[in-house]
Amino acid sequence: MKTNTVLFVTGAFVTHHCWDEWRGYFENRGYTTVAPAWPFKDATAAELRARQPHDTDLAHLTLAELVDHYADIAKSFPEKPIIVGHSLGGLITQILLNRDLAAAAVAIHSVPPQGIIPYEFSFLKSTWGALGLFTSLDETYLMPFDTWQYAFVNEMPLEEQQKAYDLFTAPESKRVARGGLTSAAAVDFDKPHAPLLLTSGSLDNIIPAHLNNRNFERYKKNGSVLEYKEFPGRNHHVLAQAGWEADADYVLDWIKNY
Repeated sequence: MKTNTVLFVTGAFVTHHCWDEWRGYFENRGYTTVAPAWPFKDATAAELRARQPHDTDLAHLTLAELVDHYADIAKSFPEKPIIVGHSLGGLITQILLNRDLAAAAVAIHSVPPQGIIPYEFSFLKSTWGALGLFTSLDETYLMPFDTWQYAFVNEMPLEEQQKAYDLFTAPESKRVARGGLTSAAAVDFDKPHAPLLLTSGSLDNIIPAHLNNRNFERYKKNGSVLEYKEFPGRNHHVLAQAGWEADADYVLDWIKNY
């Protein structure tokens, strides 16, 4: 891979600080990294929670605006970056790849693009509240701790679950969540693309491995470089779950091959 610039794309319900350890890990291996905050989320999780639920700027953010935010950043580099996204950030990564803005892309436990119906029960249970049906779109959504336990940090000790919640969990725009069901989340699966790696975890509830695999299967016929990897024992908190270095090493090795 001739570029050494890595753009990390953050998912929903958390802050961009979820990439802090990954940034250091990649930079120690010769990469230049950026992990930009979402619009209206450039703060600590605690600061953002203090604005809940009346952060109307964040509440009005849409998925289309968020994708364009990261697209503009990708275009700002002198060469196409390697784009690595997690969860909703994985979906955004796939969209940016589809726009030919990436030298290579890694979608970690990714929300699927439009057209892949997420009928898996654990996904629906984890994300139903974020859609905010019958609630005001002028108010943000904060994932409750019990939902966080199920959706992100299942199978981890309670103390680690609470620490992760305090460090990372932030209010979210319901408009962004609903955007995942619209054309803002569309990609052309038949369009050739730069190399793409999709990863999943066997313990992930919010984006179960079965859903990730269905995402992978939709790309298989376009002839581009494509790989799918399921990691055993990984939940959705994969970026900071104990042992995350093994996932990062796999991603780094894959990038070096392309």
